[in-house]
Amino acid sequence: MSRISDTDPALAHRLTRRGMLGVAAGASAAALLGAAGTPAAAAPATGTAASAVGRGRPVLPPGRLGIQLYSLRDKVSTLGFAPVFAELEKYGYDEVEFAGYTQGSAGPITLARLKRLARDHGLTPIGSHVGYYSDDPNAYTFAQNLTKVLDDAQALGLKHIGTASGPFRYGSTVDAWKRAAEEFNTYGAAARARGMKFYQHNHSDEFGFASDDPKVRLYDVLLAETDPDLVFLEMDIFWAYAGRFRFSRRPDGTAAPFEPLDYVLKQPHRYPLFHVKDGVSDPSDQFGYRMVDVGDGDIDYRRFLSAVTRLRGERLAHHWQAEHDNPVESFAFARKSSAHLHSLREKC
Repeated sequence: MSRISDTDPALAHRLTRRGMLGVAAGASAAALLGAAGTPAAAAPATGTAASAVGRGRPVLPPGRLGIQLYSLRDKVSTLGFAPVFAELEKYGYDEVEFAGYTQGSAGPITLARLKRLARDHGLTPIGSHVGYYSDDPNAYTFAQNLTKVLDDAQALGLKHIGTASGPFRYGSTVDAWKRAAEEFNTYGAAARARGMKFYQHNHSDEFGFASDDPKVRLYDVLLAETDPDLVFLEMDIFWAYAGRFRFSRRPDGTAAPFEPLDYVLKQPHRYPLFHVKDGVSDPSDQFGYRMVDVGDGDIDYRRFLSAVTRLRGERLAHHWQAEHDNPVESFAFARKSSAHLHSLREKC
């Protein structure tokens, strides 16, 4: 299992470049947010973020903040990747995770151009979400077009290529998930042969129970039946806590509590990527949370990130992707999320 050195030269170059851009970045971000008409976004930091500034080591490792571009799909489809990448550079992002390689009304773009655009704005393409399977034999999915999916990922220089589809292709029995796990192992082996890691991104349903054995949590089947050297996980932290809310009891009513963080601490090498997504606790909601911008919710990201990054050898081994499925204003979301996560400090 590989680890990224603290003396990663590419990382050092990016951080030096960011320092040179810092003053202009702050001015440009403020101008953009003023034009967007979102007073709350431009307000001084308050609460947890403000109180954490200046005390202790930053919780967020240097060079490891990314964003899932699905959160900015409205801007990508109307403005194109170049203006979006320019804004992300101003906000202090280091990486991007793709959710498709097209840009709507902004016109066609080649993968080579897309890779250059990211590089020109100091952004590393770190991963991408692709469908798991489809009934269409020509679909752009792992099951139908594995070689093309990996060719494109390799052209972009991705280190990770994955799916946000759950392993429900064959149902929700134990054997169905074992069958899906074998397919994931196949994709993982093919990705590793290209120098990449295959990963699966969870929603809340993965934490439910097998339909033929309600004592078995499906997520545990996925972990047990996939090869840890071939299949990796991108924990969407919001959906993992939603899963805890939904599935802390088995169908017969017996208690089955779990803590999402414990999965990571037990096998940190299996979680190279995370989605940092926030929510306000709301027991009346079917998922237990209402999704909000990062820093506006109740998920304790200082605790979560600190617990992972304090593990020996793990500080730079993970990538943290901010995300919101439906932000009110996507640029404001991106700016606020970066500001909040950069403000967090470990407890002294």
